[in-house]
Amino acid sequence: MTTRVLTGVTTTGTPHLGNYVGAIRPAIEASRKADVDAFFFLADYHALIKCDDPARIERSRLEIAATWLAAGLDPERVTFYRQSDVPEITELNWLLTCVTAKGQMNRAHAYKASTDINEAAGEDPDHGVTMGLFCYPILMAADILMFNAHKIPVGRDQIQHIEMARDVAARFNHLFGQGRELFVLPEAHIEEHVATLPGLDGRKMSKSYDNTIPLFEGGSKSLKDAIARIVTDSKLPGEAKDADNSHLVTIYEAFASRDEATAFRAALAGGLGWGEAKQQLVALIEREIAPMRARYEALMANPEQIEALLQIGAQKARAIATPFLNELRHAVGLRTFQPAAKPAASAQKSKAALPLFKQYREADGRFYFKLTSHDGQVLLQSNGFDSGRDAGQWVGRLKQEGAAALADAPVALGDAVTAAQVADALAAFAEE
Repeated sequence: MTTRVLTGVTTTGTPHLGNYVGAIRPAIEASRKADVDAFFFLADYHALIKCDDPARIERSRLEIAATWLAAGLDPERVTFYRQSDVPEITELNWLLTCVTAKGQMNRAHAYKASTDINEAAGEDPDHGVTMGLFCYPILMAADILMFNAHKIPVGRDQIQHIEMARDVAARFNHLFGQGRELFVLPEAHIEEHVATLPGLDGRKMSKSYDNTIPLFEGGSKSLKDAIARIVTDSKLPGEAKDADNSHLVTIYEAFASRDEATAFRAALAGGLGWGEAKQQLVALIEREIAPMRARYEALMANPEQIEALLQIGAQKARAIATPFLNELRHAVGLRTFQPAAKPAASAQKSKAALPLFKQYREADGRFYFKLTSHDGQVLLQSNGFDSGRDAGQWVGRLKQEGAAALADAPVALGDAVTAAQVADALAAFAEE
């Protein structure tokens, strides 16, 4: 079974070495697994909650996209897109807002933290609180539920948001599902073994502490200069060093093989000087980072290449989001007006009046199918398949599962066709 995993990255800063070790590298490695359907998006609408500097938002979106691509994210294997390029997400945000209790939002950690700070300062509890901050968990739920992701890699501070997404999804299913599970209930996925990299002073590497090591920014010189500032003890060359209590060693081990880490510890115990140890750390990190930095710089110099990849990703995302949102609109009653049903001329349906699946092979050698109405209108058009068997399996699934299969089906709606029309057409096969 394929597991759909969704990861969002807020676009308000420039990634540092801690981001790479703690989030970027493990996420990219996980995306390469055969049983994972990975979605990565730039959470640029979320960024507006934290930042009102347009230039910073613009720059950060570019830098973060370039960083993930340079680090090895494969846009052909994953779905890589900007949140703002998929308008269905914001419409779903409103549908979910309409079924979410205000009391639930009152308990959100970010909102409560803001009100607690205000109250401690003698301010009105809601001083400076925007509706973006207050409703942040609903937009996050829309990000997740739009693609019915199964697992969401998050830190422990984000678990509450996944639980809220589950609650909202369950409520929506209950109100509008009519016995169907419109939304998958997502699960938080905590990577316990992923390293939290210490910064220059030994605390968690964070821009809030001003203790970060740059990933690509400033090139190799900035990396070398930052590592030179790592705080160590005062032991001189020739004196044994305590590797277990050195955050320089922790950083080294995040990039070293087991044998390299063992040798490094032994060298420190044997009196290796901190200056030489830092030079070895620079060389070790450069071994992994330098090729990525070259790709990063090439991408930053050609932003149109990043734009093209993101637009392709948005098309892939919308191929799922558009028909699913049409289904959700139909579920809540936002339906197109249809002529009143006329009494049947006979108790038995005419076969000629039924919709029809047609399978065929094009000149490109690939296999396709389409669903047409009784009068020949194209309701669904499939993508190309490598074999007729693959196409036939999707036809069978659509006949059996009806509209529920549309969220995953590699199809597009016909011109001026709604998801409700397709759902009605597919229902006819179940009644045969």
